[in-house]
Amino acid sequence: MAENLFLEDYITLGVYFCIVLAVGLWSTFRPNKGNAKGYFLAGKNMHWIPIGASIYASNIGAPMFIGLAGTAAGSGIAVTIYEWHAYTIPEWVKKRFGGRRLRMYVSFLALLGYILFNVSGEIYTGAIFLQQMLEWNIYLCVSIILGVTAVYTTVGGLASVIYTDTLQAVVLIIGATILFFLSIIEVGGYDAMETKFMNAMSNETRYNRSHYSCGVPPTDSLHMYRDAVTGDIPWPGAILGLSTLGLYTWDQDQIIVQRTLSARNMVHAKAGTLLGAVLKLTGFLLFVIPGMISRILYTEEVACSDPDKCMAFCNNKSGCTNIAYPLMVLRLLPKGLRGLMLAALLAALMSSLTSILNSASSIMTLDIWHQFRKKASQSELMIVGRVTVLVLIALSILWLPILQQTQGGRFWFYMQSVKSYLIPPLCMMFLLGLFWNRTTEQGVFWGLMLSTIVGVVRMTLDFTFLAPPCGSNEVDTRPEIISKVDFLHFAIILALISTIVMVVISLFTQPRPEKKLHRLTWWTRNDEAEPELTDNEDEEVHTSFIKRGEDPKTMQIQENDQTNGNEKTGFERLKTSFKNWVCGIDEDAKQTLTAQELQELRRRMTSLEESSKMKIILNVSAIFITILTIVLLVYFA
Repeated sequence: MAENLFLEDYITLGVYFCIVLAVGLWSTFRPNKGNAKGYFLAGKNMHWIPIGASIYASNIGAPMFIGLAGTAAGSGIAVTIYEWHAYTIPEWVKKRFGGRRLRMYVSFLALLGYILFNVSGEIYTGAIFLQQMLEWNIYLCVSIILGVTAVYTTVGGLASVIYTDTLQAVVLIIGATILFFLSIIEVGGYDAMETKFMNAMSNETRYNRSHYSCGVPPTDSLHMYRDAVTGDIPWPGAILGLSTLGLYTWDQDQIIVQRTLSARNMVHAKAGTLLGAVLKLTGFLLFVIPGMISRILYTEEVACSDPDKCMAFCNNKSGCTNIAYPLMVLRLLPKGLRGLMLAALLAALMSSLTSILNSASSIMTLDIWHQFRKKASQSELMIVGRVTVLVLIALSILWLPILQQTQGGRFWFYMQSVKSYLIPPLCMMFLLGLFWNRTTEQGVFWGLMLSTIVGVVRMTLDFTFLAPPCGSNEVDTRPEIISKVDFLHFAIILALISTIVMVVISLFTQPRPEKKLHRLTWWTRNDEAEPELTDNEDEEVHTSFIKRGEDPKTMQIQENDQTNGNEKTGFERLKTSFKNWVCGIDEDAKQTLTAQELQELRRRMTSLEESSKMKIILNVSAIFITILTIVLLVYFA
């Protein structure tokens, strides 16, 4: 590819990375980092603005630039519906249903999801962009990005992630906004874009439509809801199937939930969520429209329909829509701005990766490791969390050859299809557990097991029988369960299967006593009493507490550090100091809290209290954003 980066671009890129590293390292020296709550929940003291920015930046990763824009280039605006559809969860599962097996299963399934469609997706899409722009070796590109990302994620914890996310969200929005305006001006405005998009097809397609019909823009490219049978995003699946994926992402995905848990109170949690929702509405302008314009400006490459030519353009016989956004950056932006946009894309990639790595380490440490090591020391928990990050990075790099073999014409559909085969049962578990007190552990467990088997079978068939590439003239030999049943429709089927099994088994098994449901369901969320849990069910990290001054509001959580009280030698003190520096442990004086003080601390950390004025303002804002989203969906329907 002839396009290159210039000196101005490299300067912009270098300055950006220096700032990101500075912010990440600055956050590591902030207080409240030397314990598990500070590392994994940012000390529960986050303001709503960085929370909202982090929710946005961690969700708008490289798959949005590559996948969302690429799918828009291939079939129009309907992919926007993915953007407008709107305790750690395993810990809630343990307290809500009891037992250990369900919590462990949900935790392992979450980690599996990180590998299949979170980490793998970020790596693949980031590699596509960097290869197009820099022509670097794929392993070198990914290794450098993952290495820089791991440094401030491993050292700084969630606080580092959230603060760098805030910076990256700003860069992301600025860069994408500039590209949007330049592209819409280049194409002659929105109306001209609609007309030109419907005629944007390669020469092979234009002169031989019967053979290369898949290269023609769909007749419903400018409609949000599409035919229930022939549409690539069928309207029943978009409304019902996609709802399960959206509910999981925003209500159960540890990456998102962890940010709201870090808020200093309920008001900041709500406000941060609303800010993230407002920013998500911009996806149509920042990603979808530029993706469609890329097909207009660079038709022969983005809309290629001949497998051999597609292979020459982008090393993918199935199509080249995935390179739609990188081409816009390389060919449309002037000097300097290319470097800024590369910084924005790397920001998106690193934001998502930092979120995934930190959330995965949180699940591994608090929801899995602690089940086997109930009296693990603070240093042990911190080390486990950081080793988890390093292991995920290693697995991510090893996953690259597999990704290169399984890539499809539209990465976005790959990622959403995998989610459709695994996520719906988890969504139904959450809804039933939250709104139906009669739901039992046995019903949920066997519902998850059966539906997971069904989903894995469909996923295996999906990757075994591949659709023939566009223009290859090959016969489609896929079973009808794959070729005729869209993955979003399958998500509906899977949700129904899991719901039926969960409800039926719950009706024939013993429900959880009411005294164990306080503050764990929608109907008991405002209960004053804590749930009565057995010692086996209330497996919290063993903690002691330190108190700075006499004001209870300044109490900080600190994990047990069991020592024998003996005086240490100089070498032992040096060794302990080095270990504490590596683990991020703050060796301050500790003072055990009384039972009353501990109860007050727990009450404040789990409080749902909010002022009546702020509650009204936030609720009205939520209603307004909901109405605005519905209006947009109806307008483009």
